Amino acid sequence: MADRRSSWTKYFMDIAYLVAERSTCLRRKVGSVAVRDRHILATGYNGAPSGVPHCLETGCLRQKMGIPSGQRHEICRGVHSEQNIIIQAAAHGISLRGAELYCTTFPCFICSKMLINCGITKIVVAESYPDELSLGILREAGVDIMRYDRGSDTLTGIDARP
Repeated sequence: MADRRSSWTKYFMDIAYLVAERSTCLRRKVGSVAVRDRHILATGYNGAPSGVPHCLETGCLRQKMGIPSGQRHEICRGVHSEQNIIIQAAAHGISLRGAELYCTTFPCFICSKMLINCGITKIVVAESYPDELSLGILREAGVDIMRYDRGSDTLTGIDARP
């Protein structure tokens, strides 16, 4: 009997979910993996900046204020996983131009603009996010967007809102 190896997509998405376990956000655990030519360039998860107390310690200000997910990002001490990937890559002199992003959750509008500007060409996501502007701007920029179904290990194009 031949051994069945995981697809590359499953492999990178499983790593994204493992990275998400490092998240210090009380609301949503998000992990991302930047990949080029099947090699991992950087990883990121959402959480407070280095040296700053985490939401696990201080509580979630947005939750205390009753702010819904996907709104008022500026009232959050956390840095998104996609932002952390860009920061990590830059800190180590790694270009993300032409890379793919495997992310547990669809990027918000702010992260989508940043991913476009750093040259990400494909984004694979498993979970949606309530930000209607993200999909539109990614499409305008020509970024290939795919939804990954973890249960069936299948990829499909995203035609509907995230």
